[in-house]
Amino acid sequence: MSGSKTSGEAEPVKAVEKATAAKATAKKKAMKKTVTTSAKAAAKPPAKTPASSATGESRTALVRRARRINRELAEVYPYAHPELDFENSFELLVATVLSAQTTDLRVNQTTPALFAAYPTPEDMAAADPETLEQLIRPTGFFRAKAKSLIGLSIALRDRFGGEVPGRLEDLVTLPGVGRKTANVVLGNAYGVPGITVDTHFGRLVRRWKWTDETDPEKVEAVVCDLFPKSEWTMLSHRVIFHGRRICHARRPACGACPIAPLCPSYGEGETDPEKAKKLLKYEKGGQPGQRLKPPPDYPGLPARPLGGE
Repeated sequence: MSGSKTSGEAEPVKAVEKATAAKATAKKKAMKKTVTTSAKAAAKPPAKTPASSATGESRTALVRRARRINRELAEVYPYAHPELDFENSFELLVATVLSAQTTDLRVNQTTPALFAAYPTPEDMAAADPETLEQLIRPTGFFRAKAKSLIGLSIALRDRFGGEVPGRLEDLVTLPGVGRKTANVVLGNAYGVPGITVDTHFGRLVRRWKWTDETDPEKVEAVVCDLFPKSEWTMLSHRVIFHGRRICHARRPACGACPIAPLCPSYGEGETDPEKAKKLLKYEKGGQPGQRLKPPPDYPGLPARPLGGE
């Protein structure tokens, strides 16, 4: 009949209907799976915030411990100061350049004769290299240092009107001057806060687990983030003082350390109090300090001049 479908025509229709039903079933299963997965994800707790220090402390705990160490050090070393003798920004700049790979004591014993001969950048810029080398010879690496001193003096004379600039971006353009030297000058000659990451500072902040970074600029960034800017310069002095007097590199005096309860590395050195006391240096050990002209509030003895040891 003209109005009815033949069996040949019905089979394609049934196939289409069957395929449509299969798609609908698959869609329902996919939706159910999505809902189940979403529910599980919602029930799962958020990932923990990574620990902020090598001890596994939270950032808040690390900041609190670091700041407490700083407060304790402020009580132990209320007289902390830069241990280079200087009268002005130029002398501090020169002394800091000379302090590389030697002690502040040796620099302080060397600079009186140096500044008597070359009191200004103009004078040092015109120095005879061999004469300058002999004056700074006790500090070591005297040829390279003489080259840097003459170069930075020429730059000060020609580019900065004979004045030491008060901006880090200018200071680091001078020969022999990096971030550490720039921060020393800015913090102690111009009152611009800065962290000085020298060997002692880097060693102690890693021992205290404030950071495990070894690159000085990364250490500086981490520590700056733990303290208000107003504390940066004095924090540097306190940490360096502690590293030179008590928390030595090879044999720290743990038994005589005032911040031992806050130190995760306690026990690396001598823990017996009496034995530890014998390891103390400078004013903490009854010995002369590093400056020939220490500040009035320094409780120790001044250093002896060159040849007077």
